[in-house]
Amino acid sequence: MTRRSYGLLPWRWRDGRIEVMLVHPGGPFYIGREFGVWSIPKGEAEPDEEPLAAAIREFREETGFVPQGPYVDLGEVRQPSGKIVQAFAFRGDFDPTELQSDSFELEWPPHSGRTARFPEVDRASWFALEEARQRILPGQLPLLEALERRLAESSERSADAGT
Repeated sequence: MTRRSYGLLPWRWRDGRIEVMLVHPGGPFYIGREFGVWSIPKGEAEPDEEPLAAAIREFREETGFVPQGPYVDLGEVRQPSGKIVQAFAFRGDFDPTELQSDSFELEWPPHSGRTARFPEVDRASWFALEEARQRILPGQLPLLEALERRLAESSERSADAGT
């Protein structure tokens, strides 16, 4: 059975360009890694949970922020692992220094018999699309492209171009 995750991609206008908020995964495996590891806040659905509801819940769990719609479906992407990620975009603005992530337990160091707690995400940051393309997981890159296409098609972008 194919695993599926649902996530939200916040975006904003800043200095005449689009910025997106991505999160850096917590835990010991990503320390010191900056490129190709950032992600949209996402996670798996509970049984019988609708995709958008799962995306909103996961966003709140991973960031502590409360998203506000309207939401735009960016479609699905298949990760190299085979997992499918469905994402929704929304316009918002959050202060990454106020991030409050849920945590998980992991045996660390491996085979030590000890467990440690780590945040699901250890930080969030806003990136212009050009930099976001370098930082995001390669399998999620099409989500940035979908957002850019959707904004180019919308009247909201042209109305905001002067701000």
